[in-house]
Amino acid sequence: QVQLVESGGGLVQTGGSLRLSCAASGRTFSDYIMGWFRQAPGKEREFVATISRSGGRTSYADFVKGRFTISRDNAKNTVDLQMNSLKPEDTARYYCAAGQGSIIVIYRTTARYDYWGQGTQVTVSS
Repeated sequence: QVQLVESGGGLVQTGGSLRLSCAASGRTFSDYIMGWFRQAPGKEREFVATISRSGGRTSYADFVKGRFTISRDNAKNTVDLQMNSLKPEDTARYYCAAGQGSIIVIYRTTARYDYWGQGTQVTVSS
């Protein structure tokens, strides 16, 4: 089992920044591909960003490219999501997820992830 706990959400104005963090425990963190997803009310959960086990590969949803950055620290068992130039449409609950796979793999779909956190709310006011 892997336990994931997100933090760093909150209320921010349009154009502002937030840094989300996800702390993992329970298994060897570097064995897992990590991802961030989000879900707005009435919508399906959608992919935001993913990072490979070593941190050498990343991938982003088109709607966050150039604004969000995913990073991980395998020594601290954390994965972060730096969010800049936030827009009202970024308002959602953000979830951290962990999935098993080989060292160079990254995942963009929810089905590939085995463990999920409870999420942290991000609200961007206009």
